[in-house]
Amino acid sequence: MNIKTVNKRQDNATHILVSWLFLRGLALIYFAAFASMAVQIEGLIGDNGILPIKSALTAIARSSPNSKFTVFPTVFWFDASEQALLMVCYIGMMAAAMLLLNVFERIALILCYGLYLSISVAGQDFTAFQWDVFLLEAGFLALFLTWGSPICMFLYRWLITRFMFMGGLVKLASGDPTWANLTALGYHYQTQPLPSPLAYYAYYLPQWFHQVCVAGVLIIELVIPSFVFLPRRFRLFAAWSFILLQSGIILTGNYNFFNLLTILICLFLFDDRDIERTMPGRLIDVIRQKQAHPGAIANTIAAVWMCLVLLTCASHIWIYNVRQPLISPLKALVHLTFTYSLINNYGPFARMTTERPEIIVQGSNDGKNWQIYQFKYKPVNLDQKLGWNIPHQPRLDWQMWFAALEAPETSSWFTRFMLKLQEGSPQVLSLLADNPFPDKPPVHVRALLYRYFYTTPKQRAATGNIWQREFLKTRVIL
Repeated sequence: MNIKTVNKRQDNATHILVSWLFLRGLALIYFAAFASMAVQIEGLIGDNGILPIKSALTAIARSSPNSKFTVFPTVFWFDASEQALLMVCYIGMMAAAMLLLNVFERIALILCYGLYLSISVAGQDFTAFQWDVFLLEAGFLALFLTWGSPICMFLYRWLITRFMFMGGLVKLASGDPTWANLTALGYHYQTQPLPSPLAYYAYYLPQWFHQVCVAGVLIIELVIPSFVFLPRRFRLFAAWSFILLQSGIILTGNYNFFNLLTILICLFLFDDRDIERTMPGRLIDVIRQKQAHPGAIANTIAAVWMCLVLLTCASHIWIYNVRQPLISPLKALVHLTFTYSLINNYGPFARMTTERPEIIVQGSNDGKNWQIYQFKYKPVNLDQKLGWNIPHQPRLDWQMWFAALEAPETSSWFTRFMLKLQEGSPQVLSLLADNPFPDKPPVHVRALLYRYFYTTPKQRAATGNIWQREFLKTRVIL
């Protein structure tokens, strides 16, 4: 074996190509996230939106005048006009495009992280999702990639490990019987927020198949994460297991960029030898020539951050298990990383919803004849087709799913949503599929609660309806 062969194999064991591909994929996800918010941010938090950001800023400025930036870290402290809301989304899209084209990578990453943090904080109830902080944590770590520090490989592997493991742990810790008796997927395909067209057919698969799949989910989330730090073959098995799980979720449900980002992070379980055959040779040469070589300072900073990540994770474990207060420095660290979404706790699908309540919103001018407000994605009409909207997340449609499970009349955002319909807010109405009152807004609005469930295949063939429903009660009348 000659020296050139040895050097080639050593070079193939690096993560230069993996890092480059990850940054391009991250750019696309950032672009999708900003674009998704751009088409709905005015209706959600604009001046005439459901939860105006200016009102939130005013309240925080009164309660925390000397620490408002640390309590509520957002650029909208400087300007919270609707033009500023849109401008932040557009600048975020441009920064993502810069990252995609490998132009001023570090500046682009800083802009993407800072602007998306601003949106996720300002979005209030509408951006309180795990995928928002997941994107922020993954995006912040990407800064270390531009320095070429190998420590970043560990940080991303640790991120995917704890993300997957916590996803399984919360299912067991919740005490939800559907996970314990392996029946969760027998409900999931019908009760998830926005099912895909395949979810209907998946729902009618045999019960034994659902149970096998649930067992597989728990194994992938609880056992396979330990493979990440084992030799290469185990790590590759973990990667493909995670990708298989996330692909199944993508096929049967609409979770915006969440699963795409998870698959993207799985890139760090591979190395260059696993992917170089899929890339043009000239591109590979260019990427390797431009690869940054980390200096002592870069490696030191990355090592310090790794220690802080591990210390914060240990503090989270202490808080939730020992249930004793942390010493002041650790408490400050946990608070800081939480505020800026740098190191987060995860655990999706902790409890499985076994029924599907849906809120139907109606308006009327006389209190007798009521017309229905149609949503763009959530089920309303019984013959409403299922579709895919990945990577877009219709934030109002998602919140309506949560509101149906709770008491919408106690949610400030839901009451304001109903009031905005009475006012005929163009920004809020733009979040809906249509406006049944084009001339003037209704005098009365109300919310009815129904239980939705799939029609059987025979019923669907006969009627064309995907859904059937039964009335439960009237929830809100204004």
